[in-house]
This record gives sequence, C-alpha cells and structure tokens, in this order.
Amino acid sequence: MITPDQPVLSNGRQSRLLPISRSLFYYSLLNEAEINIGLRREIDRKLLDAPVYGARLKTWHLCNEGHPINGKRIRRLMRLMG
Repeated sequence: MITPDQPVLSNGRQSRLLPISRSLFYYSLLNEAEINIGLRREIDRKLLDAPVYGARLKTWHLCNEGHPINGKRIRRLMRLMG
C-alpha cells in the first residue's frame, strides 16, 4: 500500500491519496503484558478449581495470594478468555 521510502510522495500524501489515515500507517500492535498472561493463567486455574466463581471471588482470591489486581481487570481478562 504505502511505501515509506518513496522519494516523490511523503507518507502523509500517500495516505491522503489512499482511503486510510496516516496514524493507521504508523500503528503497530502491542504485545500483551507478561503480567496479564500470568494473571490469565491464574484465572484459568481458579476456573478449573471452582467454575462457579465470578469476578469478585476470583479478585478476592488473587488479592489474597499477593497479586495486586482489581475487579475491572479481572472482568476484562475473563471477557477476553471467553
């Protein structure tokens, strides 16, 4: 699509000619943080131990085990896990 080494057209000009924004050209996906991956493993382990636990109980158990986490993060990670 956009060739960054184009000597005649700048990246901004190329993005205006194409139906994409310039920020989309510079956007790169971020890797998920290692702490979130570890928390997802812990949530999955808790889910296998007690599948009826909701986000509140999982938050309580993870906080008691020393993970500094709040309920919103647990809900978001559970939603990502399906």
